[in-house]
Amino acid sequence: MTMIQALRSAMDVMMERDDNVIVYGEDVGYFGGVFRATEGLQAKYGTSRCFDAPISESGIVGTGIGMAAYGLRPVVEIQFADYVYPATDQIVSELARLRHRSAGDFTAPLTIRMPCGGGIYGGQTHSQSPEAFFTHVCGLRTVMPSNPYDAKGLLIASIESDDPVIFLEPKRLYNGPFDGQHDKPVVPWSKHAMGRVPEGYYTVPLTSAAIFRPGKAVTVLTYGTMVWVSECAARETGIDAEIIDLRSIWPLDLETIVNSVKKTGRCVVVHEATRTSGFGAELTALVQEHCFYQLEAPIERVTGWDTPYPHAQEWAYFPGPARVGAALQRAVEA
Repeated sequence: MTMIQALRSAMDVMMERDDNVIVYGEDVGYFGGVFRATEGLQAKYGTSRCFDAPISESGIVGTGIGMAAYGLRPVVEIQFADYVYPATDQIVSELARLRHRSAGDFTAPLTIRMPCGGGIYGGQTHSQSPEAFFTHVCGLRTVMPSNPYDAKGLLIASIESDDPVIFLEPKRLYNGPFDGQHDKPVVPWSKHAMGRVPEGYYTVPLTSAAIFRPGKAVTVLTYGTMVWVSECAARETGIDAEIIDLRSIWPLDLETIVNSVKKTGRCVVVHEATRTSGFGAELTALVQEHCFYQLEAPIERVTGWDTPYPHAQEWAYFPGPARVGAALQRAVEA
C-alpha cells in the first residue's frame, strides 16, 4: 500500500469494528478528501458516519470534542496542517485538558488528522510543519509516521486511544518516499517504503520509536519525510549512521534515543520545520541531559530555515541529503 491507502485502510478497519468511529472534515465525504484518504468510506458507511463539514476548523474540532466526550471516537481531518490555527483554542484550552479538568470523568478520544510539510508546491499556506506547537501542550499525543505500515498501525492506535492525538501526515510520503532533493521516488525501494501492509487490524504503539537503520558511527534523530532524507544522506556519504524514526514525537521514546546515542557517541537531529524552537531543540536538550558524558562531538541540527515558508525556494528550504550528509561528516570527524 501507499501511505494514503494505508491510512484509508486504518479508518475502514476501525469503522467496521466500532460503530462509534466517525470520520468527517472538509471534503472528506462525497469527494473522498483532497488527497483521497477517505475515498469510498461514505459510500460504504453512509453519510451519518463519513460526512463533509463546513469550512470551520474551530467548528470541526469543537464538535469533535463534544462527540468524544459523549462516547464517540471521531476522526476529523484538517485539510492542511496550516489551517489548524483557528482551532488552536479548542485544542489547547478544551481538548487537551478535558480528561484532567474532569478528574477522569470524561475522556477525549479525538484523532485530528492533518497533512503537513511541503513538497507539493503549495506555498506558505499549504506546507507548514507545526508539530512543535502541539508537543508543548500537556494532554496531547503528537504522531508523525514515515511509512505506510507505521501509518496504519499508528492511526488505529490513535483512534483507540482515550487521549487526543494530533496525527500529522507528511504529504511528500503519501505515494511513496522521496530522495529529499528531487520530486522522484527513492531507488531502490526499501521494504518499509510501500507494500507489505496487512489488510486487517494491527497497531503500532504510540510510545515507541523505531530503529529505521542500524549503525554504529552516529545517531540520527528524525521523523516523517526526513527519515528518508537521512537514509539517503547516509547511503551517499557511506557513513554508518543509526537512524531513529521517532514515530511518536510526544510522548517520546527516550530509552531508544539514549541507548543509541550512548552507543554511537554522536548525534544529528533532522527535521523539516524551522530551526528556532523547533522540536529538534527539545531533542538536543534531552540528549545533552542524558548522554553528556558519552558524547564525543557537538550535537548537530539540520532543519528548515528561520523564515516564512519560501514558495519559490521550496526545495532549497528542505534539509536535503547534501545538508544532512555534511552534518554527518562534521559529527564523525569532530
